[in-house]
Amino acid sequence: MSATSPFGRMVCAMVTPFTPEGALDLDGAQRLADRLVGEGRCDGLVLSGTTGESPTTSDEEKTALVAAVAEAVGDRARITAGVGSSDTRHTVALARAAQRAGAHGVLVVTPYYSRPPQEDVAAHFTAVADAVDVPVMLYDIPGRTGTRIEPDTMLALAEHPRIAGVKDCAYDLLGSSKVIARTDLLYFSGSEELNLPLRAVGGHGYVSTVANVAGPLLADALDAHDRGDTAEATALHQRVLPLVELMMASGLPGTVTAKALLNALGLTAGPVRPPLRPADEARTSALLAAYRSAVPA
Repeated sequence: MSATSPFGRMVCAMVTPFTPEGALDLDGAQRLADRLVGEGRCDGLVLSGTTGESPTTSDEEKTALVAAVAEAVGDRARITAGVGSSDTRHTVALARAAQRAGAHGVLVVTPYYSRPPQEDVAAHFTAVADAVDVPVMLYDIPGRTGTRIEPDTMLALAEHPRIAGVKDCAYDLLGSSKVIARTDLLYFSGSEELNLPLRAVGGHGYVSTVANVAGPLLADALDAHDRGDTAEATALHQRVLPLVELMMASGLPGTVTAKALLNALGLTAGPVRPPLRPADEARTSALLAAYRSAVPA
């Protein structure tokens, strides 16, 4: 299993920094990206995903963000741009714009709300992959979209030369294992609690919201697993779980909790955009306590 890929291996789903007034903060995005790739130990960044508040950023903002972050990190990390929407034509346009702006790959989520049948899901992804010259990562998150990318659909899509990866939030280890065993698709855990289980059955890495604040700890767990030190990998995995639970399973979106922690730590994040609202003082204090317990000073 190679340590690198068209998308990286230890990938952060980066928040999108905004100014106090709610405008896109490109300088802040460059500073955050530089920190994540440096001390954060991320070799890939996903921009304008769910964590990046893509539903509330404009097409122009998405493109400007890719260009700014690509300039900041250079060849130190792979930039994957979230380009998914419910509209195939719009998704194709976003993908082409991201490629022109400097993205190394694109992340395409299943069309949401309309709940298309599997043959239409496959046609949507194929249309995007046909329209660009960069690798495509499929985003399988039926809890948000309402539609699964079924394993048989994955097997068919894997035949496309530019469909190269999957961000896996389907919570179906059997289905994922089946596709991993039968294709060359690079599987990335999109749920931090499954980083090690997915790696153990052939997954490649992760795309993580928690990596905005705890990238080195997640990377250390993966590295320990890869060198055969499963006891150390398990200990590191368990150490970060309370923070994962508070950030990702406490009732607040990961965007809100990640920005609350980054702001509390004096790092670049800024506010969230409505309809999201910031974490209150009690939630932020709990997050900070969990972070300090997990992450060495």
